[in-house]
Amino acid sequence: MNYLAHIYLSGNDTELRIGNFIADSVRGKDFTMFPERVAQGIILHRHIDTFTDSHPTVKLSKDLIRSEYGHWSSVIVDIYYDHFLAANWTDFHQDPLDVYVQQFYADLEKHYDILPAKVQNFLPHMIEQNWINSYATVDGISRIFHQMNHRTRNRSKMNFAPIELVKFYAEMELHFRAFFKDLELHVRKQRKTLDLT
Repeated sequence: MNYLAHIYLSGNDTELRIGNFIADSVRGKDFTMFPERVAQGIILHRHIDTFTDSHPTVKLSKDLIRSEYGHWSSVIVDIYYDHFLAANWTDFHQDPLDVYVQQFYADLEKHYDILPAKVQNFLPHMIEQNWINSYATVDGISRIFHQMNHRTRNRSKMNFAPIELVKFYAEMELHFRAFFKDLELHVRKQRKTLDLT
């Protein structure tokens, strides 16, 4: 899953959301430099990734595009799924997506000092270009894919990924909905196990 899903799955806990958001920029298992709830968010993020990577429905989505994108398929499907979450946001959350996202940006700015340097560097661009909110449309997700392809020096060819999203849209959305139900249940169990309720 990508940014929006990780934030959403953290519930209403600001520090847990921040930890879940920054986790990909944190290496190793020593989280002592972070507040406890932020560290727990990093751990929760890793549980979510492990569950996602091993889920058979996610594999079905990857298989639809694997011949075109190879090992980049995992990253692309993560973003597809964030698109479906954003595009159907009212099915999942009572607050409008733009309000929810702007509040999260404000929380990140408030906690700027604890963010890893990598996150501090891209945060202004993320907010200015409103990356997370842009997931809700195919045009918006296309801009994200173009940026990611540029960062991979055109090796990933992710700029073409919106073509497969449109081609397999209905099938991918069914995959997302089936998987996300399982993921939400898994996260609820993990939060109880990790005492994150």
